[in-house]
Amino acid sequence: MYFSRVVFRAFLDRKVGMRSVFTSSKHDTANPNWLRVGLAFGTSAFLWGLLFRQHNTDVHEYKVRLGLE
Repeated sequence: MYFSRVVFRAFLDRKVGMRSVFTSSKHDTANPNWLRVGLAFGTSAFLWGLLFRQHNTDVHEYKVRLGLE
């Protein structure tokens, strides 16, 4: 009984259509929120910097363990 109720609910939702809880309105693509854009790109650049630094540290440790440096 529970399964048929779930299937019926899914069919009804698809038929009637539901608005997403997380989307209240469409974003204005002509006027972006520059603070959020800057934070997104800044965070991305920071994480890439950490990744490259960790990679260089790992390569250096690998070479030291092999006796190459």
